[in-house]
Amino acid sequence: MLGVVVSRADRASEHVGEHLLDLLDWDRIDPDDGDAVAAYRAEGAELREFEDWHLELDGIAGAFEADLDLLVFASRHSGETGPLLTAHHTGNFGPAEHGGEPNALARACPHAHSEVLEALETHAPADYDVGMECTHHGPTDVGVPSMFVEVGSGEPQWEDPAAAEAVARAILDLRGVAPDADPEPATPAATGETGPETVRRHLVGFGGNHYAPRFTRIVRETDWAVGHLAADWGLDAMGDPAQNRDLVEAAFAESAATHAVIDGDHPDLAAEIEALGYRTVGETWVQEVTGVPVALATRLEAALSPVAEGLRFGDPARDAAPDADFETVSLPEALFEAAQGVDQDRSRAIVAERALAFETDENGNRVAGDAALASGEAYEAIIDGIVSLLEAGYDAVERQADAVVVRTETFDPGKAKTLGVPEGPKFGRLSAGEPVEVNGRTIPPAEVRSQREDRFPL
Repeated sequence: MLGVVVSRADRASEHVGEHLLDLLDWDRIDPDDGDAVAAYRAEGAELREFEDWHLELDGIAGAFEADLDLLVFASRHSGETGPLLTAHHTGNFGPAEHGGEPNALARACPHAHSEVLEALETHAPADYDVGMECTHHGPTDVGVPSMFVEVGSGEPQWEDPAAAEAVARAILDLRGVAPDADPEPATPAATGETGPETVRRHLVGFGGNHYAPRFTRIVRETDWAVGHLAADWGLDAMGDPAQNRDLVEAAFAESAATHAVIDGDHPDLAAEIEALGYRTVGETWVQEVTGVPVALATRLEAALSPVAEGLRFGDPARDAAPDADFETVSLPEALFEAAQGVDQDRSRAIVAERALAFETDENGNRVAGDAALASGEAYEAIIDGIVSLLEAGYDAVERQADAVVVRTETFDPGKAKTLGVPEGPKFGRLSAGEPVEVNGRTIPPAEVRSQREDRFPL
């Protein structure tokens, strides 16, 4: 069940509440609570109105009659950001200047947060931006996973019916949406590694500015959700990570997360996160693991190399089971040098279409090193694809049992000189495949060409 809090102390919240009531058939019910001034119930949702500011409503889930799975505070955003629809989790990475307790975090709802951002994009008026904010202000003890969904950023927007309706529709789209992503296997026992048995595609974010462009991009472009987010100013408020270990750990616990992305250079924080048993990853890792079972990605990194060092996942990894079998092979270095000289992008694509994972350099653009394959047939298909590619760059290509042989015919200046051809335009014509006259004799191009053969072991 979705719970919605409307504060009569916030005109924007009231405005969103009015649209919420207009968009569904609600039954008015007895508030049955000394703090709520009105209560309504519709299919999949319960809405309650309060006189107090949202920030002061600690323990508010207990005021609802329904057994809530998720609670949303319909609210306003204040700032110098222009028309903006936004969502964020609540808590304090330091002093409690605006509600809640110091050094305390409410339970986040990472999956629902991603869903509401998408819904806001769908419903937003044309002149409104949509984004997320870092964790800030109270309440810190809600009772169920929760977040604020807001209209910003000033009086004209708070009174804008189109913006209020967009936020109301996005909130109602959360009916039936789980606060968390589904769990999946983390690290199969076969790897011998220790750690959690399951993982959710949730991240804790550290660093960056209040409006979190890196983390907004992650939510929009990957299948990972972001829970609590401590911007740079939040990290400053928290202080030394080692002395605030409980708060760092709470960020993971209250986000149901095992992974973190750090925006910026915070080595002490990274060390503390690793010491707590969580994993710090980069944005590239998050992008690469999108669609790939986390357990399989972990195994492939262990067998080959980390994503941070150039490992990339191929298309088959997105259809594979977490415990899928694979073998590692060394891709023929000289053969791939030649192929990438003909067409680097296509060479990479041939591998990506057939390998579970493969090593690269040049920021992931160039295949270099080993690959993990589900079968020997995949290796044969890769070599066949490379042979076909080479045919565009060589006069003849032959695949033998233990090698690929390529042959190229080129203009041989030495042969031309031996036949008396003077350097200059006639060299150019012969090189271009045209016959020339020398001392009354026709010199055909075939007489001044040499064949070069290269052999690339498999």
